[in-house]
Amino acid sequence: MHRTHHCAQLTTADIGATVSLLGWVDSIRDHGGILFIDLRDRKGITQVMFDPKANAAVGEAAAHLKAESVIGISGKVVARPEGTVNAALPTGGIEVEATALTIHNISDTPPFPLDDVGGDKVNEDLRLTYRYLDLRRPKMRKNLQVRHKAAKSIRDYFDSQEFIEVETPALFKSTPEGAREYLVPSRIHAGQFYALSQSPQQFKQILMVAGVEKYFQIARCFRDEDLRADRQMEFTQVDVEASFVTREDIYALFEGMLKKLWKDVLGTDIVTPFQRMPFHEAMNRFGVDKPDLRFGLELVDFTELFKTSSFKVFASTATGGGAIKALNAKGLADLTQGELKTLEEIAKSLGAKGLAFIKVEGGEWKSPIVKFFSEAEKAALTAQLGVAEGDMIFFAAAPWEKACAILGRIRLEAAALLQKRGKLTIRHDDWKFLWVVDFPLMSHDEAENRYVATHHPFTAPVAEDAQYLDTDPKKVRGQHYDVVLNGMELGGGSIRIHQPAMQKKVFEDVLKIPADVVESRFGYMLKAFTYGAPPHGGIAFGLDRMCALLCGTTSIRDVIAFPKTQKGQDLMAQSPTPVTAKQLKELHIATVMPE
Repeated sequence: MHRTHHCAQLTTADIGATVSLLGWVDSIRDHGGILFIDLRDRKGITQVMFDPKANAAVGEAAAHLKAESVIGISGKVVARPEGTVNAALPTGGIEVEATALTIHNISDTPPFPLDDVGGDKVNEDLRLTYRYLDLRRPKMRKNLQVRHKAAKSIRDYFDSQEFIEVETPALFKSTPEGAREYLVPSRIHAGQFYALSQSPQQFKQILMVAGVEKYFQIARCFRDEDLRADRQMEFTQVDVEASFVTREDIYALFEGMLKKLWKDVLGTDIVTPFQRMPFHEAMNRFGVDKPDLRFGLELVDFTELFKTSSFKVFASTATGGGAIKALNAKGLADLTQGELKTLEEIAKSLGAKGLAFIKVEGGEWKSPIVKFFSEAEKAALTAQLGVAEGDMIFFAAAPWEKACAILGRIRLEAAALLQKRGKLTIRHDDWKFLWVVDFPLMSHDEAENRYVATHHPFTAPVAEDAQYLDTDPKKVRGQHYDVVLNGMELGGGSIRIHQPAMQKKVFEDVLKIPADVVESRFGYMLKAFTYGAPPHGGIAFGLDRMCALLCGTTSIRDVIAFPKTQKGQDLMAQSPTPVTAKQLKELHIATVMPE
């Protein structure tokens, strides 16, 4: 039996037609011996009627059907009786009187409801174990369709901009300087390993040397990292590189891509150009380099104010090179002791010794630290934070970056508590795009007492800062940029170093990577640069994160067909699994179990 229509196609215009449909039994209703079945395929639902009086054999066969069974039917399209029309369905004005039934498969009873309401209440591990059932749910099916539309929109956009899609290898060489890699032992070359590519970074730069000029790829990437809601061990990124471009060219190119993507998928016009914010401003105002701009609650710096304070904790931090930051969580004075304790534990997990606060209640400032504040300090806090009845002020006293990070996290937690109380509205579809720019090129690793690349070692310094590479690397800004949306980093990239001497200098003189290690890991790339490497730059966007935002979900697992759990397991296929001794012998390796 072949279908003549999908289950969302038939309307009152088809009344009288003989049709054939294929799909899954969505639900069964028995109305006095007459069976009504909602037949579902990926397009929608059609109601099918089985009347034993009209066709005894078909009626008898239909009586044995169960939900989620796969069937095919033929029959006549008729109008639904008066009073039974379902205006919520495109097919709600008709039903099909079945004259033939083919049963392809009878389903067992599913382990959880396959509607969105019931399915959302199910433990995620159970959903992932039966992922093939979970994907039948309308919401999950829609997510896959959104992902398809997003990928198509992106490909169409870059094709219109004359980019060439080029596939790069998944098996690469190990470069331990970045995130932890997945290693793949070589059977042919005993004792040697490939690494699964963390990103096509080096390949796309080589493509620029090759004269491709405009490259893109929807690339599969792998990182052996601890997982969370917005991170997977294998993920997909929209990877792009172009020659002879400036940062301004990159901004315009990708604002165009995102504008088209949001229009194609959601029908929404987003505002361009995006706001731009230097890294230090983002940290000072929001405590994080991926700020959520949908609400205020900004951090305020009081370091100068407290340098001469009677409160020794703040004064010693301020005079010792640290920072004093404050945040007014307006309207949160009704915080419970349990909620306050939770916030304090969060602050401690980020390196704070505690969480100093002032609660404004009944016209009084309530806090163990208020007695140490002078009237001038109170007046400054009131003026700069807009302190009023019902407010809750939090403080952080620590080295600048740590103080920012502590209050940046408290800001997000406070916003969630205010939203829960109905005192703050944060809409999912309030699209606040932002470029964060002028990141420091290097950061200092105290444990190893050396500089490390903030982004990656191929990022070019801002031209006027390059003079400080030898004397003060922390002062050098990189030509690095991130696209941020509603507190989530969508993508990041940079203008690259294209001169071999500068790249070698960064590797050996600044990052202190031994010359032989540089040659082993990057020698081929440095050599390629000696044959005419053009100025170039690019970016990589997380397709999974973009699709999660487009679908309105907080977990990228909801937009990946077959994701891993936070423990890196595939519960459906039950992997990873042990392998045989024969397989290990062929690869010339042995396993050593942890104690």
